[in-house]
Amino acid sequence: MKSRIVYGPILSRRLGRSLGIDVIKNTGSKKNCNYDCIYCQLGHVELKLGSPEDVKEAVTPKEVSESFEKFYKDVEGLDYITFSGTCEPSLNLSLGEMIQSIREISGVPVCVITNSSLMGREDVRKNLSQADLVVATLVSGIEKTWRKIHRPAPCINFQEIIEGLRELAKAGDGKKLALEVMFLESETGEPLNSTDEEVDCLIKTIRYICPDEIEVLTISRPPAEKWVKPVSEERLREIADRFISEFGAEKVRLVLKGKKKKAKVLHRDLEEEVYALLLRRPCTFEQTWQGLSIDPESLRPVLEKLLAEGKIEEIGSKNSVYYRAK
Repeated sequence: MKSRIVYGPILSRRLGRSLGIDVIKNTGSKKNCNYDCIYCQLGHVELKLGSPEDVKEAVTPKEVSESFEKFYKDVEGLDYITFSGTCEPSLNLSLGEMIQSIREISGVPVCVITNSSLMGREDVRKNLSQADLVVATLVSGIEKTWRKIHRPAPCINFQEIIEGLRELAKAGDGKKLALEVMFLESETGEPLNSTDEEVDCLIKTIRYICPDEIEVLTISRPPAEKWVKPVSEERLREIADRFISEFGAEKVRLVLKGKKKKAKVLHRDLEEEVYALLLRRPCTFEQTWQGLSIDPESLRPVLEKLLAEGKIEEIGSKNSVYYRAK
């Protein structure tokens, strides 16, 4: 099935209702990234991309503008336009131009969700600085832990990421940098990044970067590695309280369950829309119909058809069944 560049809307715990934009074509691989994170909801990376120069099928600014203009008018009540999806968006060096083209069409704020891997590059930081909000991943202030969690391409440098985040935080001009700190634990009891030592080091690193916001959260969808598990809400609150004492309540955001928000969506091809969403974001039945504003009874036959055709699969978690594109 052909994948859309613009997909959603998505109900996000952090951003409310968001329309997504995917800036690398996913022919031949459903995931384009330079990390192979142990917690990724999309599973493993078949072939890690080392740099933007390795991208063979980047979406063009014209394709983004045309696709966005076509689908944007079908959705009301958006909180953000978000560059994310099956790829690391900063791998597309036309990202800055795309953000500007979106602004010419829509007054909705633009967010980029990035894994921070290319922060050491000035051209990437310049692109990211065009967004209203950059949500950048930072899982540890310790390189060994960072490598264990992200399993990056060999050419990615940890210290360059830290320095690049610090430079981006200085961009200012009404732009915001939020650090997303995804805390994890393991079924084996092996420590990951939620120990007191890790939290202490993260505080030191975050103080050096000086972001506008720090988001404290844990996984909510089935991860790439089955032995990875979410941090308890009690522990998350402890960490958030520690961050608040260091950085102030106005900077720290504990991300738990998001609020449900209704929006009007005009559906032109329901099957295509559902597949496009599940390709980028595994969802439960409830999350799918809520995000796309679909009548639940209309969604059931679509999911059954996609399952029968082998285009999606069911993946389990302790509490829910998720649907994910194959």
